[in-house]
Amino acid sequence: MSGPIIADTGGLLRALARTAEGKSSFPEYESALTAARLVLVPGLVLAEVDYFLRERRSAMRKLIAEIFDPATRYQYELPLPSDLVRALELDAKFKDLSLGLVDGTVAALAERRQVYRVLTTDRRDFGALRVGPRLTRALELLP
Repeated sequence: MSGPIIADTGGLLRALARTAEGKSSFPEYESALTAARLVLVPGLVLAEVDYFLRERRSAMRKLIAEIFDPATRYQYELPLPSDLVRALELDAKFKDLSLGLVDGTVAALAERRQVYRVLTTDRRDFGALRVGPRLTRALELLP
């Protein structure tokens, strides 16, 4: 098992994607997800995932069941008011990235929980973003 990760929307969707035959569509994302000893799922990410799975309600129900099953490695993380404030601060500081609230809360959660590994497809934004008190800490992007 590897260390904890934070799941961003695109990374989580790719990790869960399946072919018509039931095989992983993106095995490298699935491997990163299943290797983590803890997977933090930010509340706003889950809402965004729900939007993308609006035509696949059974997949969303399955994901919710897995996230809230105490026997899994998932941990649902509601944004604290301080996370929302920090998300907006990061969005303003890195205005050229146009982070927005969801990606901003992923970064704020990384700071607060000191989990700097992010499962994401958004390499441009998360690769340029820096977190921490002095904005010097890079995020490790998975896979």
